[in-house]
Amino acid sequence: MIGNLKPLEIVLIIAVILLLFGAKKLPDMARSLGKSARILKSEAKAMKKDDAATAATTETVEDPAPPQSTTARTIQAAPGDVTSSRPVNEAKPTTQS
Repeated sequence: MIGNLKPLEIVLIIAVILLLFGAKKLPDMARSLGKSARILKSEAKAMKKDDAATAATTETVEDPAPPQSTTARTIQAAPGDVTSSRPVNEAKPTTQS
């Protein structure tokens, strides 16, 4: 379906998108789309790695006990995303008399 688009139709679609969202919001939308794609790609790689590690351990281990992970997996911030890469300090409750 996309291969059947003519150049004039593509220009018309781009013009409608510019009118709907405006030129100022498009770079931000593209940036957030890129961050989402990078996170999705890294998570897919991590899932493949986990599946490969699980498959390797189940082939070598004769005990069918489920593997337990000692380290927690975290999603790392995308490159250039400084707001989510900062550590979060939790407020400690104070007791007042």
